[in-house]
Amino acid sequence: MPVSSRVERPETAPEGPALPVNELFASLQGEGKLAGVPSTFVRTSGCNLRCWFCDSYHTSWDPTHAWMGVDDVVDEVDARDPTHVVLTGGEPLIHDESELLLERLADDYHVTVETNGTVVPDAPVDLASVSPKLSTSTPTPENAPDGVDVGAWEARHEERRIDLEALATLVERHAFQLKFVVTGPEDLPEIEELVADLRGVADAAIRDDDVLLMPEGQTREELAATRTVVADLALERGYRYTPRLHVDLWNDAPET
Repeated sequence: MPVSSRVERPETAPEGPALPVNELFASLQGEGKLAGVPSTFVRTSGCNLRCWFCDSYHTSWDPTHAWMGVDDVVDEVDARDPTHVVLTGGEPLIHDESELLLERLADDYHVTVETNGTVVPDAPVDLASVSPKLSTSTPTPENAPDGVDVGAWEARHEERRIDLEALATLVERHAFQLKFVVTGPEDLPEIEELVADLRGVADAAIRDDDVLLMPEGQTREELAATRTVVADLALERGYRYTPRLHVDLWNDAPET
């Protein structure tokens, strides 16, 4: 996936606060409690984890981006119609400048932050869309994307993927959803154990309605193989099912 064609591509960061931006576009929110809501997406490049099934390969395994000043990002958001903004990645919260962007957007937009739950922002967030990574997300030489040398990432990802203290802080500070990528029924015991552990340490109510199960799949064909299984699991356990509308509508096209 190339960087958005409408984004300038300086080779080095400009002076002042800036972010590595992989995509900036308006579309429909495809996932979670706000699925279907028109939103402007700001996708940063770079991640502290390496899920083998990452649907944003060019923000994690092969980071690709243009440098944009925070002021320019705000201008681009202002130039679009949606009143909802989604800051996503990669893991956007590894960048200090993401906090400045959140502060700049806070007064005029509803802002969702898509995060893996290992970093806590010191900034306003309207909805923390927290996607804790299960053990089935860990990359191995057998499941890694074609051409990728997993190297040290298998151990690094496994060590970093869950930070219970960070998760508790996120759900205490913000309106939230816990969105789990589910590869199959074998993921349910781990999800339920993590939710129970989080309920045990967080000073905030975590309802079953806050737990969302989302089928793994980057294409319509892949989703077709998992969506019914995941929907049945959500129905059985009383959790919420979330679709991936952007995949259903536009398959794996960029800027959707």
